[in-house]
Amino acid sequence: MSLSPEALEALLRHRQAFLAFLTPRVGGPEAAREVLQAAFVKGLEAGGALREEQSAVAWFYRLLRNALVDAHRRARREDSARESLAREQPLSTEDASALETTVCGCVVGLADTLKPEYAQAVRRVDLEGVGVASFAQEAGISPNNAAVRLHRARQALGRRLLELCGRCCAEGCVDCTCARP
Repeated sequence: MSLSPEALEALLRHRQAFLAFLTPRVGGPEAAREVLQAAFVKGLEAGGALREEQSAVAWFYRLLRNALVDAHRRARREDSARESLAREQPLSTEDASALETTVCGCVVGLADTLKPEYAQAVRRVDLEGVGVASFAQEAGISPNNAAVRLHRARQALGRRLLELCGRCCAEGCVDCTCARP
């Protein structure tokens, strides 16, 4: 079901009032417009049989309050992820050298068999020691997306290593003798 034309007109007439309600609660006009747009989409999808202007506006304010809660939750999750990434330090040259002696040489070759974006994530963060936040900026993606991409890349690489090297990679690969890819 969708909103009646009268209810939709009432909501559109109250757009400025909705923005005035949202702006101080989300920190600025741009964020308010984003929340309002998302609420309009939900409202159009779930509007039902609203026919009266007053009930449509009151109903939409409830929808806006729910959208605000969702926006604040999303912002807290993003802030938490950014703080976590900011605390993550890139590998020092000494740490990177130590890592190279304990990681199987197959990793470099196997990284190239991953999806290109996964290979890039593993190469830049794990092999070259770039921080996740810096990698995200280079790749033009959000820090959250970069962390997820890196996690998935590591999982895929781990599966490939087990396929190729078997138990060798689970024990440190200090003296790797497995066949190279």
